Amino acid sequence: MKVIICGAGQVGWQIARHLAGERNDVTIVDNNSALVHRATDTLDVQGITGFASYPDVLERAGAEDADMLIAATHSDEVNMVTCQVAHSIFTVPRKIARLRAQSYLSAVRADLYRRDHLPIDVVISPEREVAEAALRRLRAPEAFDVEEFMEGGATFIGLNLDAECPVLDTPLRQLSELFSTLRAVVVGVRRHGKRLFAPDPNDQLKAGDQVYIVTHSDDLHRTQEIFGKKVRKQNRVVIVGGGNVGLAVAEALENAPERIRAKMIERDRRSAERAAEALTRTIVLSGDGLDIELLREAGIDRADAVLTVTDDDKTNLLAGVRAKAAGCNRTIALINDPTLVPLMEPLGIDAYINPRQTTVSSILRHVRHGRVRNVYSVGDAEAEVIEAQVLSTSPMTGRLIREVDFPEGALVGAIHKPDGRVIRPDGGTRIEEADVVVIFALSSDVGEVERLLQVQVDFF
Repeated sequence: MKVIICGAGQVGWQIARHLAGERNDVTIVDNNSALVHRATDTLDVQGITGFASYPDVLERAGAEDADMLIAATHSDEVNMVTCQVAHSIFTVPRKIARLRAQSYLSAVRADLYRRDHLPIDVVISPEREVAEAALRRLRAPEAFDVEEFMEGGATFIGLNLDAECPVLDTPLRQLSELFSTLRAVVVGVRRHGKRLFAPDPNDQLKAGDQVYIVTHSDDLHRTQEIFGKKVRKQNRVVIVGGGNVGLAVAEALENAPERIRAKMIERDRRSAERAAEALTRTIVLSGDGLDIELLREAGIDRADAVLTVTDDDKTNLLAGVRAKAAGCNRTIALINDPTLVPLMEPLGIDAYINPRQTTVSSILRHVRHGRVRNVYSVGDAEAEVIEAQVLSTSPMTGRLIREVDFPEGALVGAIHKPDGRVIRPDGGTRIEEADVVVIFALSSDVGEVERLLQVQVDFF
């Protein structure tokens, strides 16, 4: 597959890393020559320096015979014009654009992206993706990573294990015996903050491990409790930051079936007024989220969680520290810069949201067509969780899991049967045609997993 990626920032670089690692023909375009050189020096990609929306630049990038174009520059307008040029001049079959401005994303303007208007096949909104990630964090407050699969039937979570975890030093095989009705599978473990690996049945969990688990969504709370986490219902939430992300989170909380009381703090007066007009039940306070008196006015000592989602990473971290010191139970911070993540533990930040990771996962979901339904990028692109339907031609169809030649870094976490059941798989589970499987795979093994699924890239 020949892919042109416009924008060599964090998102573009990560997408290029994924696709080039799978032996696709990738060309990356950016008007910043330093970013282009970084990509070509570290990845097996070609690089073009220039403005992505210029026809001659796209021609040099090989748009005439490209299969896909991903427009992920920092400008919405450049991304839209790039897709238009790619369609009108080069007839690129599939075009994906990252758009930030909410005005471009309004449902009433959906016709804007028709092929005879502004031909964009898939629109990715980082703010909406981040807002959804924040809501998932609130549903599983003890987890540092959360993603839903099988239309909400299965949940992928990451948990930090402490010394009080009751299942330490127990072989994973025995956990299945001890909790025979628990529909959960440990699919990944990170030890000493280093290498991520897919465990085998004889592996034991240790204090300090980060574990990744695929669980039936109905067993989500029980799974967290078994791994030593006390689950509290999130009734009161304080949101620091009233921009697009904060506003999207607050609106989703207002529409949630469970009653959640939310308060918002926004420094910019205009943004605060805009949020107050858009929200009906959320109290909006205008002021600095680092102001301890304002945090107290927002009831931070009674809050179950604080979400710090301003456009400044350091403000998000410090506001989280202030909120924790004032008595808030849980802090979740928006962090764009991955080099700041190691500061989370010493600062006492419980969980973080990485916009780059959520956007990359969303783009991969649309890059991998055929029967792949969902893709989630884990860690620093170290692994993926893939949801796909099993085809009749798949080598695994009709075979027991123990009989399938899965790579060492891959584990099946859940299976959705055609009758609607979501089951916990084991070695004796038979995989049938039309089953939907959730598979955790280290990045080096993703290609082999896709071969087993017999998923072909199909744009038509």
